[in-house]
Amino acid sequence: MQSHLSSLKDKKIELISSSEKETVSIGEGLSRLLKPGDIVALVGDLGSGKTYFTKGIAMGFGISPDIVTSPSFTLVNEYEGKIKLFHIDAYRLEKEDFLLTGLDEYFYEDGITVMEWADKWPELLPEDTIWVEFEILDENKRKITIRGLRDDNNRKAF
Repeated sequence: MQSHLSSLKDKKIELISSSEKETVSIGEGLSRLLKPGDIVALVGDLGSGKTYFTKGIAMGFGISPDIVTSPSFTLVNEYEGKIKLFHIDAYRLEKEDFLLTGLDEYFYEDGITVMEWADKWPELLPEDTIWVEFEILDENKRKITIRGLRDDNNRKAF
């Protein structure tokens, strides 16, 4: 899967993944464009590939994908790598609980924050959040749409 990335704030990138392995690879590609402080908001149904995508981002920072799991019950997992990765799952949370637990403070950490189910409260996310949407096309195939990349993210990534 090869393409050249030339992005503007209002542009989107659409990619098709035919396997979990390709979804991981696309996540790793995005990791090359991320900088400390970036927030990646993941949106998609259960089983659409959000955690596999996060495994790819982790790989890009030298974190073993084998240790990356969905933080559904822990709410947030922190991984040490070249850049620290914070993986949040908002699936089981109400907005008030999210704020009371202080999970929004991760948006201002000096690492990369990846948040699954970010569409629950988009108003809480900073304006420069990178949005990644997952659409299930069939049992194995996913459409992955990336929006919100900055103009300085113009290197080859995918």
